[in-house]
Amino acid sequence: MIETPHVDWFALSPTLALLGAAGVSLMIAVLLPAWMRRGAAATVAFAGFVTAAVLAGFVFDGSAAPESLISESMTRDRLAALTQVILAVTGAVVVLVAWAERRRVGHGEYYALLATAGAGMVFFVGAGDLLTLFLGLEWFSLSLYVLVAFDTDRASSLEAGLKYLIVGGFGSAVLLFGSALVYGATGELGFSGIADAASVDDTFLLAGLAMIIAGLAFKVSAAPFHMWTPDVYEGSPTSITAFMSAATKTAAMVVTLRLLVTAFPDQSDVWTIAIAVLACISLAWGNLAALAQRDVKRLLAYSSISHAGFLLIAVSAASERGTEALLYYLVPYSAMSVGAFAVVAARERELGQAVTLESLAGFGWERPLHGAALWVFMLGFAGFPLTGGMFGKLFVFSAAYDAGEWWLVLVGVAATAVSLAYYLNVVRWLYMRSGAELRLAPAGGSPPRDPALATAVGACVAVTVGSFFVVQPILDLAADAAASLPF
Repeated sequence: MIETPHVDWFALSPTLALLGAAGVSLMIAVLLPAWMRRGAAATVAFAGFVTAAVLAGFVFDGSAAPESLISESMTRDRLAALTQVILAVTGAVVVLVAWAERRRVGHGEYYALLATAGAGMVFFVGAGDLLTLFLGLEWFSLSLYVLVAFDTDRASSLEAGLKYLIVGGFGSAVLLFGSALVYGATGELGFSGIADAASVDDTFLLAGLAMIIAGLAFKVSAAPFHMWTPDVYEGSPTSITAFMSAATKTAAMVVTLRLLVTAFPDQSDVWTIAIAVLACISLAWGNLAALAQRDVKRLLAYSSISHAGFLLIAVSAASERGTEALLYYLVPYSAMSVGAFAVVAARERELGQAVTLESLAGFGWERPLHGAALWVFMLGFAGFPLTGGMFGKLFVFSAAYDAGEWWLVLVGVAATAVSLAYYLNVVRWLYMRSGAELRLAPAGGSPPRDPALATAVGACVAVTVGSFFVVQPILDLAADAAASLPF
């Protein structure tokens, strides 16, 4: 008889819920009449993400101690479960943003791919060995390659899809080659096995570690591996840009931290410096490049590169406090990213063209709720009080200081000061310029009715501001998750 490993279906339930939603969405694309497909597929995808979030919450509650699954290829712990909650909630809000997106065909396929990408990310964050890590990475990446190019009637979407495919494929190849070098040096694929076998520095091991870090840096949009980000964010459907900016970064950051802390503890003196350098380059490049942008989606793309730098500061701390800071930061950051792109999507649908700073002129007066929401998100990105962005940066700086990386705090503060120029410039265009002054055609009339998008924007504002007032509960959850890692 063939002895099969025990499968913990409860730990896999969030992934299975999203795969089930993807399957039903595909059936909707085939069986239902065209006029019913968009609403039905969106409803199923939304239900799948909500179900996944609830199930991940139960997994978090039932995972007092980390547990290896399926021959140690996966890990069931609170770090993975909390990340899955963040990812699933992000996906549910993105479905609301995409609900009224204009496209002639493919609604069922669109939501099926979105749910499949979410399932891949949920699976990815529980990776326990290099093989599972790579499979999870490719799982959600392949779905995103298609989604980025989904608007086939726009040349910019097809161009973005091709660029993302080429650069993403190259990043995956670098990560896979690095994994092969690590396996060759240690004879192990599991994270804990690599840690036990990698007690002595080895040239192949260090080369493999460097390539793995580079491969993951592509996914988190860390400079200098960020070259795909502005073009892909600009050309993608805006709802997919929102999903990538929040969910992809969340999944890749958490897995990067898990991999480095669990598999390479004896090389921490090497990789902490490498991560810190990537953080500094990301902060400098992202903020300085954002100053020159006029297209709002490109501006937010460079903003996401700079925020990758802040998140990498928490990773470089390599401590429980750094993990808590990372997890806390991801909550308001995900809300601000999805919310900002949701407001951009609303303006795009109103004007029927790409959103630039000039096309935001007077938007705060014409659409008070959307304008105020974008204002809140910009202040949150900059780290102003009454938004979770302030405590996110404060905790990241605190973790870096405790780790003895005080110079990273200085770099982060300087980067924040530079970022004020373009974040507050967006607010200036919202309220201090008008379309009449610039001889632009005013929007006029009532905006298109989009209650789903308005709900998404409201939810993002609530999380952005709410995370400022409920800091301790979020930190308590983050502390429980951080205890899963072997610091």
